[in-house]
Amino acid sequence: QVQLVESGGGLVEAGGSLTLSCTASGRSFSTQTMGWFRQSPGKEREFVAAIGWYAGLRWYAESMKGRASISRDNAKNTVYLTMNNLEPEDTAVYYCAQKGATPDNASFAKARSAYPYWGQGTQVTVSS
Repeated sequence: QVQLVESGGGLVEAGGSLTLSCTASGRSFSTQTMGWFRQSPGKEREFVAAIGWYAGLRWYAESMKGRASISRDNAKNTVYLTMNNLEPEDTAVYYCAQKGATPDNASFAKARSAYPYWGQGTQVTVSS
C-alpha cells in the first residue's frame, strides 16, 4: 500500500518562498513519476509540477514556470517542491501524488487521472 505524507506547508507573505516535502512508502519510489497538485476552495484540483523517475524529466504548470522547482531524493524516498515569489493566488491545499503505469510524457504527467496514489495534502496560505 502506497503512503504519501506531505509536510512544509504554512503561512507565508506574498513574495516569499516555501519548500514542500513528500515522503513515500510502500512502492518502489525511484522508478515512479511524482507530482504535485493543488486545490483551492471552489476550484478543481490542478497540476503544479511533476518529476520523472530520473530527474531529467520535469514538467511545470504554466502558472508556476520560473517560480517553482521540483526535485527528488531517491535515497530518502522524498520529492520536494520549492516555490518562490508566492502570490495570494497560490493559496491552496497542495497534494503530493504518485503516477501509475502510464507513459512518462507531458500529457500523462499533468493529468490528475494518471495518479492513483495521493497524500492527505498540506495547506499553503499566502498573505497579501
